[in-house]
Amino acid sequence: MERGRLLYDPGDPVDYVYFPHDGVISLLTLMESGAAIESITIGPEGALGLAAAVAPRQSLGRALVQTPLHASRISAERLHEAWLRSPALRLLVDRHGEALLGHAMQSAACNALHSVEARFCRWLLTCHDRVNADRVALTQEFFADMLGVQRTTVTAVARSLQARGAIRYRRGVVDIVDRAGLEALSCECYGAIRETYARLLDPATGARR
Repeated sequence: MERGRLLYDPGDPVDYVYFPHDGVISLLTLMESGAAIESITIGPEGALGLAAAVAPRQSLGRALVQTPLHASRISAERLHEAWLRSPALRLLVDRHGEALLGHAMQSAACNALHSVEARFCRWLLTCHDRVNADRVALTQEFFADMLGVQRTTVTAVARSLQARGAIRYRRGVVDIVDRAGLEALSCECYGAIRETYARLLDPATGARR
């Protein structure tokens, strides 16, 4: 799927569940003004729309493909049939829902309490974990939506990180040069979210990592 592809808007029925093999899908919370901010990122560790395995669902936010990716998908109806038959799948869906809730709670705190620079670094690290490449192709508009800031703020933060040797930045492309430096500049939320997924979606439970 190409970058920018819209998968769901708020209120859309969740007809398919998507399992990314690489890349990032973002869930954005939309305001009446048209402003948006990212609340959850979904990569190979999770799935988009997995709660529809339990019962019919409508999307609560906008789901966008943020980086080019490959994914598998299954109809929510077929996954529900499997969910009815499989205790292991029911446990996995339950744990995945708990992980998403923890992710959303951490993101809400992060957006309210941490600097734009720290959140920018957190997002780059999260994306780096999922795309298996040091180059992240994202526009200023996408970054602004994810962070809930103006595009000029994105440019200022990116230039600051470039001056410190953490990234190379040009319009639409970020090259991660010093991952350790990004980790030092990121907030605690990056590690906290990773720990939540690792604790709840461990391979021993049958979860995808």
